[in-house]
Amino acid sequence: MDNIVGKKSGLTWAVNITVLLLVILWLIPTVGLLVSSFRDRDQISESGWWRAPFPVELTARGRTSAEAAADGDVFVVTGNIYDDPEAQSFFPSGGGDVVAFGTRGVNPTEFEAGATADLGDGESLTVNGDGTYRWVTPEDPGDRGQRVYFAAESPPQFTTANYEQVLTADNMDRAFINTLTVSIPATVIPILIAAFAAYALAWMEFPGRGLLIAAVVGLLVVPLQIGLVPLLRLHQNIGIGQSFLGIWLAHTGYGLPLAVYLLRNYMVGLPKDIIESARVDGATDFQVFMRIILPLSFPALAAFAIFQFLWTWNDLLVAKVFLPSDDYSKVMTVKIADDLLGSRGGDWGILATAAFVSIAVPLVVFFAMQKYLVRGLLAGSVK
Repeated sequence: MDNIVGKKSGLTWAVNITVLLLVILWLIPTVGLLVSSFRDRDQISESGWWRAPFPVELTARGRTSAEAAADGDVFVVTGNIYDDPEAQSFFPSGGGDVVAFGTRGVNPTEFEAGATADLGDGESLTVNGDGTYRWVTPEDPGDRGQRVYFAAESPPQFTTANYEQVLTADNMDRAFINTLTVSIPATVIPILIAAFAAYALAWMEFPGRGLLIAAVVGLLVVPLQIGLVPLLRLHQNIGIGQSFLGIWLAHTGYGLPLAVYLLRNYMVGLPKDIIESARVDGATDFQVFMRIILPLSFPALAAFAIFQFLWTWNDLLVAKVFLPSDDYSKVMTVKIADDLLGSRGGDWGILATAAFVSIAVPLVVFFAMQKYLVRGLLAGSVK
């Protein structure tokens, strides 16, 4: 009785839990990027995104005041370290309790908060947990205060400054248009060519068809990196060089093997009776392709369009090679890498923000076309 048709398996709960765990594992990096994109840069470098709701201990520096009051044979300077503009720059929203302090950059937490540090020659410094300090020196400090390094708790800080920096960068709007200019033709052109080629390899008999199919499969394992320099030289020799036409052709060449392979395999699986019936009625190959094959192959075309658009939209390497380096021709990935990050490759706030800005359009494309991925492939074609 265990194999009755329609009876639910007893392991359904295991499948559901496994799927849930896989979804969570996939979402964790995305959630981390989203949280990091709203965090302050200093806090990102000090703690992981999962500690974003909690205070972070930051190391900062500042100077005491130089307004000294004579007290016998010494001069005493008092005040609050958070009143110093340099210290305030580390804590825009106000600093928390001071944990430790020091007078040397190599050891900024040499003394505990509230302790009196002996600086030698009768000089001492005390920094309390609330930021107040007392500096005693045998000589008049003049107009220069004592350098103080300290570690203090910073309350959680969330800001949109990273998004403002990314979205308001010079010529970012132009980079967005350039990305669309590259991605749309680089998605449409290989689909058009691959659809015709896939139909020919699937349903037309001609000498060498098997060799062409084998060549297409072989090209799938060829890394695109080995063709960058030869292809760029070819473009320069034929006069298109580094241009939008050049990058369209490059993306077309790199995407065609996968497109032909996927579409050909899909078209081979279409019902042969439909095609033969059309040919009996006098339809040409072009009419069969346009009126029967293309409508039935729309889910496969949409699937490849999603993958190709995501690849071209997020591409950096091909854009760096086949597009001019001037600011007018940069796409978003190049603009972000060169102008916003530059040598600051560890600026995680900008990296996370740029990632979310750049995936906005691909997400719209995916959710607009994903319904075709689950639609019945042959729904209504055979009764």
